[in-house]
Amino acid sequence: MNIGITVYPTYGGSGIVGSELGKELAARGHCVHFIASALPTRLTELGARVSFHEVEMMSYPLFEHQPYTLALATKMATVAEEVNLDLLHVHYAIPHSISAILARESLKPQRRLPVVTTLHGTDITLVGADASYLPITRYGIKESDGVTAISNYLKEATTETFGFDDVTVIPNFINASEYRKQLVPELRRELAPDGEPLLVHVSNFRPVKRPVDCVEVLARVRESGVKARLVMVGDGPERTRVENRARCLGVHEHCSFVGKQARIVDYLSAADVLLLPSEQESFGLAALEAMACEVPVVASSVGGVPEVVTDGETGYLSAVGDVRKMSADAARLLTNKELRMTMGESARASAVACYSTESIIPQYIEFYERIIAAA
Repeated sequence: MNIGITVYPTYGGSGIVGSELGKELAARGHCVHFIASALPTRLTELGARVSFHEVEMMSYPLFEHQPYTLALATKMATVAEEVNLDLLHVHYAIPHSISAILARESLKPQRRLPVVTTLHGTDITLVGADASYLPITRYGIKESDGVTAISNYLKEATTETFGFDDVTVIPNFINASEYRKQLVPELRRELAPDGEPLLVHVSNFRPVKRPVDCVEVLARVRESGVKARLVMVGDGPERTRVENRARCLGVHEHCSFVGKQARIVDYLSAADVLLLPSEQESFGLAALEAMACEVPVVASSVGGVPEVVTDGETGYLSAVGDVRKMSADAARLLTNKELRMTMGESARASAVACYSTESIIPQYIEFYERIIAAA
């Protein structure tokens, strides 16, 4: 198949999943064309079966804001004609599904270009549910030829918010051979020079991820007598506030803010516990990647996270904002190596059994084939 994929090329779950999906499809003999404003974060290499088509913006005094949705639709249609795409797969409903539908309609009646939309979370729970965006989001979903969601929770949220239930759940995934514990001794020594246990958080530092809670947890863990350190991987609007709070709590010197990293697996492999205190997660990709690296997860019991993390077996779940319980759970894991290892092994087994590329990618391929045949 010849597949066009559009993602937000930023440090976030939808961009990661879309990029990894494209690489996995290419490895299985399909041709993948990424159509986006910039090279997606995880797309580090192009090749014979992986191409990138940049959406170029027009500068015109009439436009107060550049019309990205229209530029993207034009690029989608152009690429579809040039390389004879079989299907457009867009990640995130707004504005990508709207652009794809415009591209599809612009190519009629010469050809029919099916559009698949994958819902990732805030396009439904936040942006799409906003009164000003709800009608156009509903339109984009209903006019798509096929719709997938990354968790049962998100499918239910879509039905509740938009009255639309023709959604196929295809969860996020990990490549088990890439996401496994791969210790880098130099990195571990750099992050924990005195052999301290490590808490790690990975996100785009948006308020919904509640990264400030991580330094609150660190402070409580250290107050309990555990000389832990915290590694914050990623960047975003909350970073300054997190660093300021760490200074106020007197733990800034025990924190490492390492920014965006190309090889997340190295930091997860160095970790003892992953912190995921989000107030909303439609799946919890960071949790899955940590589990694949044998790292137990301390997380909020929200959205799709309980579908990924089994409380008491592969990690611990708490109510949003309950830093007291999260701190106690983290301290328990950091001070009990046997418990930590047992949970880590269970986490790895669960991640591989339920979410490996071997089981998930064929679901996408089968879905594509069904949508193309129907079109």
